[in-house]
Amino acid sequence: MVMSPCGTVFIERPRMSQPVPFSVERPRHAEQLARPRWRWLAVWLLFSSVCAGCSSRSEFPAQPIVLVCPWSPGGGTDRVSRQIATQLERVIGVPVNVVNATGGGGVTGHTRGALARPDGYTLTTATVELNMLHWRGLTGLTYRDFQPLLLFNEDDAAIFVRADSPWRSIGDVEAAFRNQPGLFRASGSARGSIWHIALAGWLLEQNLSADAIIWVSINGSGPSLQELLAGGVDLICCSIPEARSLLEGGEIRCLGVMAETRHPQAPDVPTFREAGSNWTMGGWRGLVIPRGVPKDRVTVIRDALVEVVHSDEFAEFMTHAGFNLTIGMPAEFAALLADADERFGQIFATAAIDEVSQSPVGPYAFPLVLFGVGSMIGLWLAARGQLGLQPDAVRLSPWAMKRLAVVPLAGLIFMLTAERVGFLLAAMTLLLGLLLAASVRLRTAAALTLVLVPLVYHIFAVQLGVPLPRGWLGW
Repeated sequence: MVMSPCGTVFIERPRMSQPVPFSVERPRHAEQLARPRWRWLAVWLLFSSVCAGCSSRSEFPAQPIVLVCPWSPGGGTDRVSRQIATQLERVIGVPVNVVNATGGGGVTGHTRGALARPDGYTLTTATVELNMLHWRGLTGLTYRDFQPLLLFNEDDAAIFVRADSPWRSIGDVEAAFRNQPGLFRASGSARGSIWHIALAGWLLEQNLSADAIIWVSINGSGPSLQELLAGGVDLICCSIPEARSLLEGGEIRCLGVMAETRHPQAPDVPTFREAGSNWTMGGWRGLVIPRGVPKDRVTVIRDALVEVVHSDEFAEFMTHAGFNLTIGMPAEFAALLADADERFGQIFATAAIDEVSQSPVGPYAFPLVLFGVGSMIGLWLAARGQLGLQPDAVRLSPWAMKRLAVVPLAGLIFMLTAERVGFLLAAMTLLLGLLLAASVRLRTAAALTLVLVPLVYHIFAVQLGVPLPRGWLGW
């Protein structure tokens, strides 16, 4: 210790004969930089390949099949679809899962079936609405977007009321609509569906306005019949098999069937012709598959379905449920589709039918509302930033904006590549890229990717039977 003349005290470090060893721990980031990152990428790719594994079966089918039903649970289409799925599962040897893709008066389900991967793992229980949707301007989808597999059902429309209704005949209904137009409510399915057009066509045939009755749009006959029992509507138009359980239970009455002859399951119900009307209308149900499915796979599915619909068990189900079993092979089914499409083209060319079938809210209303609201919010935020009204603390830097742009870009890349490379590789690449863009350490990002993506694949593809893109290697 040395004191300076001004009183300041200095501490002198002692001299050492040996230099003090210099030992400073290297920063962790320097160690990471020293390791080549490509090694982690190689390990990630190798591990993902091992985890995914290739398909253990090369023959078709090697995974669960999805049967898309465009209508709600409990209705006639749903009941028949589930019966077919149960029997097809036993014949073909893999699970067959029924998915109710409802909405848009049949647009959602039929579109999902048409746009499914053409690999033979997605079938659709198509209904007569397939011949109607494009004439109504709801979609560009037509029957030409499918390959017909098999027709199995045709049923005529019928009119139902509650058991305590004062209406006892078709004549009573006509008189009520003529005396008090626009007062009563009816349903049976979505607006513009086959049952709506059947009722509206009959009204026009009787020189009544097509909107002489208020049509309540409900997605399917099952919930429509429940609404009838609850008193929400006064009349239901659907097929006899769809309402058979309530009809046999005495909760509803059938006033007439729009057919040439009486229905075998309801021989006491008169036809509209017997009531003085020449109007007939009905629907069909059949199984279709997307265009582009390999012929050998189409043959496997079609042969299995032929075995199902010709079985005694299926015939017994259709008879017991009251469905008309009408079997048509692909050529016959294709001819029916073409004829029905031409007929509905003529029906919807009628101004009255076209007007009554249009939904008050268009199919793109909700997306347009979201787009408009999002655009307004974006313009408002941009204006606040330009005018200096937005606090600096919440302003996004250019780098942050670029990182946000990575999210929709990564989603677009996934959509374009998933079908070709497979779900696992595409999802792993997507998740790893997003995590790295968010400044997550490579080791952490790789660990999360290797855990989360195979877990999602196992839950959806293995446990729930959801068909995910298989890609080059089948996974």
